[in-house]
Amino acid sequence: MVQIPVYLFTGFLDAGKTRFIQETLEDPAYNDGTPTLLLVCEEGEEEYDLSRMPHRIAIQSIEEAKDLTPKLLERMVKSCRAQRVFIEYNGMWDTAALFDALPEGWVLVQEFCFMDSSTIMTYNANMRNLVVNKLQTAEMVIFNRLPAGADVMPFHKLVRGVSRRADIVYEEVGGRVIPDEIEDPLPFDLEAPVVEIADRDYAIWYRDLTEELQNYEGKVIRLKGRVILDERSDGSFFVFGRQVMTCCVEDIQFAGVVCLYPDSFALKNGQWATVVAEIHLGTHEAYGRTGPILRVRELEPALPPEEEVATFY
Repeated sequence: MVQIPVYLFTGFLDAGKTRFIQETLEDPAYNDGTPTLLLVCEEGEEEYDLSRMPHRIAIQSIEEAKDLTPKLLERMVKSCRAQRVFIEYNGMWDTAALFDALPEGWVLVQEFCFMDSSTIMTYNANMRNLVVNKLQTAEMVIFNRLPAGADVMPFHKLVRGVSRRADIVYEEVGGRVIPDEIEDPLPFDLEAPVVEIADRDYAIWYRDLTEELQNYEGKVIRLKGRVILDERSDGSFFVFGRQVMTCCVEDIQFAGVVCLYPDSFALKNGQWATVVAEIHLGTHEAYGRTGPILRVRELEPALPPEEEVATFY
């Protein structure tokens, strides 16, 4: 099967996506003659100037998220015989609509998220779910139109509240580009004999665990959560975790891990407990894939945390 590399550019209207894509496709190093489909999902003030691009680019538009289907995207690529796709995505659309629509063989190579530093905090206050949606999968976040010498910490925290993996770049008015070099130590010590996870840090711990799984092999941790008795259990394990909210009430999800415990049927479903457990990586029927498996050393009933739903902020 022929693979089609996809380059995705997300962000809200007038955040700088069009300018960046235009400049990229003007550069002979990127526009080397490879047949390219530029898929535009929103109409901003700037327009593409194909005359400045060294090789021909085919532009297609999609006006509504519901129109995104694998058949349509395949048809667009075939019509211009494209071998790669650039997508300028609509900031008001959930990126899941695009990911679900990508045809088989289309491979997301890079995802850039552009944010206007003068407006992004307003978007975050009023449409946080859409902001989080873009940050969750972005490989690089570019904050542009930044006044010279401005405090970048609020923007740094905005990204790190959602993703620890994304690179961050600040572009000042005038064109100076500054890479983010702010260190983010975890709020717990992974080198401690027993890693203590405070109630307020559960969401951060769980995200780091899932993103950096290899760092937790053999670690012993102490944390609080709820015991969930899985109907598939033969009494040898339970699922342990908490509800986590990323951006709003609508996205609250249970974030849990498998705990090996020989007498799980003696526990009460839904009870709060503090466990001390050793983490190992392995496969388990509750995951259906490789994941963290906690071998419980100690378990004690506990009172609920002050905030039962864990958050990143």
